[in-house]
Amino acid sequence: MSWYYTPHPTVVPAEDFDASADANALRKAMKGFGTDEQAIIDILCARSNGQRQEIAEAFKRELGRDLIDDLKSELGGKFEDVILGLMLRPEAYLCKQLHKAMDGIGTDEKSLIEIICPQTNDQIRAIVDCYEEMYSRPLAEHLCSETSGSFRRLLTMIIVGSRDPQGTVDPELAVEQAKQLYDAGEGKLGTDEEVFYKILAHASFDQLEIVFEEYKSLSGRTIEQALKAELSGELYDALSAIVECVQMAPHFFAKRLHKAMDGVGTDDATLIRIIVSRSEIDLQNIKDEFEQMYNKTLVSAVRSETSGDYKRALCALIGNA
Repeated sequence: MSWYYTPHPTVVPAEDFDASADANALRKAMKGFGTDEQAIIDILCARSNGQRQEIAEAFKRELGRDLIDDLKSELGGKFEDVILGLMLRPEAYLCKQLHKAMDGIGTDEKSLIEIICPQTNDQIRAIVDCYEEMYSRPLAEHLCSETSGSFRRLLTMIIVGSRDPQGTVDPELAVEQAKQLYDAGEGKLGTDEEVFYKILAHASFDQLEIVFEEYKSLSGRTIEQALKAELSGELYDALSAIVECVQMAPHFFAKRLHKAMDGVGTDDATLIRIIVSRSEIDLQNIKDEFEQMYNKTLVSAVRSETSGDYKRALCALIGNA
């Protein structure tokens, strides 16, 4: 599968949008005794992020109130997490998730991988700028204090934006890079990890796709097989995430969603993060991929794992089609 899939969102800008009408309807849903959660879902889960920002401005301008504060005081639990996540600008939402993954005792490496590894340079730049603005601390510095070894070096390389721009392709270099990967892994005793993370953090996704093809014709094994044989731990998880996103990002996210709902208990944080952050990018592709991989629809899986307003909000973002 190629990196060139056409991304299809499940949430698109609403037609005949009226920020002022939405702001007043939201106020009505939260005013007085009890809250009309369904009205909040019907509005906020069916508007684009840009439109939600306009609603918040209209709320302030016309009602003299802060929409986020009102939502916080009226909502609770995981439903609140979904709705407040939708109200943040996309890069601010991911920054908050990164901060959460590194804050306090212990680090949630899997979330760091899922947020950082699929991003292109432009997306990373927006996240890096936003992070420093929100937390008065460079993201690279925070990451360095929470991670170590080759895993830290890989993430730092991605964060400093050393990946070549999209569309940068050099077939001759790809042959050379495939050979470097082979020589650093299968072709020797022990593994030279640095070669792996340097190539996978520097080359554009388009370039990596050719590198992986060259690797296969050179060694007879896929790059995934090589990574599995040569690496382990967080570095392996991060590099294989890059490989999956190069080949088919929706596949990577579908797998993460399945894992979040598989077995006992649900990893709600991952479920919310992927559905909220991909809804305006490629959640339709992820849904299609999920159904193909697991023989059930994403919406039916989410329905059986969640309940109440939380369930209704996620299902509204996924769309029933």
